[in-house]
Amino acid sequence: MTFTAFRLPPLSGTIRPAVLAIVSGLLIALSFPKADLSFLAWIALLPLLISLEGRSARTAFYLGLTTGLTAYAGLLYWVIIVMGVYGHLPLFASIPLWLLLSGWLALFYGMATWATCLGQRLGLKSALIMPLAWVGADYLRSFLLTGFPWTMLGHTQYRMLPLIQAADITGVYGITALIVLANVVFYRITRAFSGSDVPYPAKSAIIFVLALTATLGYGFFRLNSPLPTAAPLRVALIQGNIDQAVKWSPAFREATLDIYTGLSRQAVAQQPADLIVWPESAAPFFFQENSPASDRIRNLSRELQAHLLFGSPAAEQRNGRYTNLNSAFLLGPDGAEIGRTDKMHLVPFGEYVPLARLLPFVNKLVHGIGDFAPGREVRPLKAGTTPLGTLVCYEVIFPELARAQVRAGSRVLVNITNDAWFGRSSAPYQHLSMAAFRAIETRTPLVRAANTGITSIIDQNGHIRGMTSLFKEAVMVGEVQPGSANAPYLKIGDLFAQGCLGLVAGILLLQRWRKKGTNEPRHEP
Repeated sequence: MTFTAFRLPPLSGTIRPAVLAIVSGLLIALSFPKADLSFLAWIALLPLLISLEGRSARTAFYLGLTTGLTAYAGLLYWVIIVMGVYGHLPLFASIPLWLLLSGWLALFYGMATWATCLGQRLGLKSALIMPLAWVGADYLRSFLLTGFPWTMLGHTQYRMLPLIQAADITGVYGITALIVLANVVFYRITRAFSGSDVPYPAKSAIIFVLALTATLGYGFFRLNSPLPTAAPLRVALIQGNIDQAVKWSPAFREATLDIYTGLSRQAVAQQPADLIVWPESAAPFFFQENSPASDRIRNLSRELQAHLLFGSPAAEQRNGRYTNLNSAFLLGPDGAEIGRTDKMHLVPFGEYVPLARLLPFVNKLVHGIGDFAPGREVRPLKAGTTPLGTLVCYEVIFPELARAQVRAGSRVLVNITNDAWFGRSSAPYQHLSMAAFRAIETRTPLVRAANTGITSIIDQNGHIRGMTSLFKEAVMVGEVQPGSANAPYLKIGDLFAQGCLGLVAGILLLQRWRKKGTNEPRHEP
């Protein structure tokens, strides 16, 4: 069974479905930060579903691809800023790369609509197959080619706290599935009231209402559950707002330290701190070298009698060669180094070049941004009695990394980042929205120090307690209650998403077997 439904005023046979697919892409893009029209996510797929009416699986793939390309072109426009301003690429080079990344992510939208169409041919309702296919495709893109789980539909609801508490069971994928189910139900209701002979989707609507009710009921239960009883950790988060153009200049090193030391003293004057956090690469030199600059940081920790966590490059010998690492160091109140943790999931073409030997010309494009190796192990760092799990920069978008930190013993997550690369785009807001899910999934508070913003404190329920402005020096002080590592997600991980992918794979195999058994033609009409 393929999509059949009511008719809109005709355009042309090929233009009309493409326009509808583009409209869905625009609605999806607007549902994310910075526009933040999150309610649009619940109806954004309606134009796409209309465009799929009566289409073949092949056409369904292209229409899904069109929606995805439109959505991600709008969501990832900041890639041009990163590559143009900081990678020094001309527009004729950065625009194709922006479209290439958008196209890669759009492939998974196409896969979801293609699988939905094939599932319907087996007699499955779209209300069943489409949420499964969408989540399965999202899960694939979370790890294929190093993975890039940026802006999944569920992330649009990051401010809807009762709705998203179920992420501690299903991850963000469960919220995505609910949104896709809602879109299909609303679409079928629209069909039923449009004069077509398709009956009202009573069963699908009941399933959606029950799923939504259960999700909200669980959410209110979690929000009203007592917090862990561990002693709170007083934190001071420092936003230095160091200009990316001079950040790595040796001539600006002392001025950088002046800014961070001054802001740290200001923060501690507001509230005594157990932990002070500076952003990623706040110390733009090799702290290990025990230079006068390193001594300044140690002396500050002693002066303020607080633990100090900060980003700095590090180096270690591997196989007889020195390797650069993007690291975070933790000092004790006595200025002694407690430990170091290294970034494990690096940014392709930003911190390293995949297949560098085959792409020597690309290495020149990222020269000066960094050439790092990944860390080898999860290393919680202990501030007093509180183990800290450090996520450097975009590591926070990967749920498995936050999960690994908490499973290793961390009870507060710390995200240090330098979002200056993004300029005044929507990317810092998108980045923050995904960080909120890491707190819910692990039931662990997350504190975030960003060079140019957004600096924030997020409690274990995903509540964002304050946000600094972009490109301003700022401090944020507060208390967080260390988590108790009792979230189901910590044990089962992405079992929900994996189950969705497995079911879709089984459905596709069944469709292939059926096609062979009935001698159907292998080409699409």
